[in-house]
Amino acid sequence: MTATDSRRWYALGLLCVAGFMVILDAQIVLLALPSIADGLGLSASGAQWVMSAYLLSFGGLLLLGGRTADLLGRRRVFMTGTLLFGLSSLLCGFAWTAGILVAARAVQGVSAAVMAPTALSILLNTFEEGHERNKALAIWSGSGGFGATAALLIGGPVTGALGWQWIFFLNVQVSVLLLVLSPILLRESRTEERARSYDPAGALTATGALVACVYAVVEAPRAGWLSAQTTGLLVATVALALLFTRIEARSSAPLVPLRLLRSRSVSGANLVVFLLGACAFGMSYTLSQYGQGVLGYSPLAFGLANVVMPVGAVVGSYAGQALVTRIGACPVAVGGLALVGVGSLLLAGIPVDGSFVRDLFPGLLLFGPGLGACAVAGSIAALTGVGERESGVASGMNTAAFQIGGAFGVAVVTSVVVSYTSGPERLAALTAGYQAAFAACLVLAAVGTACALVFLRGPRRQPTPPAPEPVVTKRRVRS
Repeated sequence: MTATDSRRWYALGLLCVAGFMVILDAQIVLLALPSIADGLGLSASGAQWVMSAYLLSFGGLLLLGGRTADLLGRRRVFMTGTLLFGLSSLLCGFAWTAGILVAARAVQGVSAAVMAPTALSILLNTFEEGHERNKALAIWSGSGGFGATAALLIGGPVTGALGWQWIFFLNVQVSVLLLVLSPILLRESRTEERARSYDPAGALTATGALVACVYAVVEAPRAGWLSAQTTGLLVATVALALLFTRIEARSSAPLVPLRLLRSRSVSGANLVVFLLGACAFGMSYTLSQYGQGVLGYSPLAFGLANVVMPVGAVVGSYAGQALVTRIGACPVAVGGLALVGVGSLLLAGIPVDGSFVRDLFPGLLLFGPGLGACAVAGSIAALTGVGERESGVASGMNTAAFQIGGAFGVAVVTSVVVSYTSGPERLAALTAGYQAAFAACLVLAAVGTACALVFLRGPRRQPTPPAPEPVVTKRRVRS
């Protein structure tokens, strides 16, 4: 699409719907887990695998999904992922046993790992780098906030009125809409490489490292952070990551070109996005537990009360993209994480007999805009300067950073809550655990701020050398 093609904004709307659906599905299942467990006779650990199966396949295959889109064609791969997402959602809804549901959720994760980075890659290749792309990235980030909000608002009523099956059937209808409109609004694009190499050794080691990392993090609260299982998986993650780097250095067509990994801005921005995801998911999980477990809110009432945060995130996204264009990504990311940290600090003071307006609203009012501003600044920094041939894998790295960071954040706050929940009075004990979890989010935000200052700071401007004086040549006058 050219810069004057008005269809590009309709294409952006279509891509945002896809991102919205992926985020909605991840969040809404969390609310429906108790009903799913009752309906299929799952234990608490078994119900957790309805989430874990999705996270493992989603987080593990994001890089490969992005690379496949670069090679085979981004629109084609996006539509294939959408079709698979719709079919797996249909199977989830009709699942008659727990095993079928967990297997279908794993397939859902695979399809989401194809859809999410491919949609972001299409966005990068639809909008030229600069103000217009920054604005598109802000809208993309905002759609995720709406997805999370919609999950909180409709998850409870849909599950209660229609049954948990319908949280999956909703995806089928959206998938059909995306499949109908994609050939009309999206143009096909792919890398121009003549030899289409998928780097199987690199894909295998990268996927193995990501799966080991996600599994270690997801299971750490149950198994223990210092257990043989967790430490063994983390050691395996490091070993596979080192092997992956060695393979990529020797590959003629690497899955992830080493110049991306060596780039301070790309690696640093993805590290910041990882820590931001940990703050965002960790805070949302803790807030939901406190609001419903201590304050006694219903899922619907709590979702309505918390609209302020995602709305603030949308506002922060728009403001952030405008500021990045003017002052750069580093100040915006630092400012956004500072707001996230202050919001977490305010939330860490929650009392047992708290109220939403007095104890939660001020923290959420700061957390939301900070989240939106830092998210768009991190994405812009991670994707600026990435060529078309690498846009898919770069998008996969950026998406993986946020999602795996989210899993890490939930695991951290879960462990903290368990460690600090103590005392004879149940609500007081729970509140003490949630206070410590919000404090942990503050620590994550502080570490993220330090990383932004170190890795996203642009190079110092060199003094412009004086322009050379023009050389004047004298013409010899013939007599």
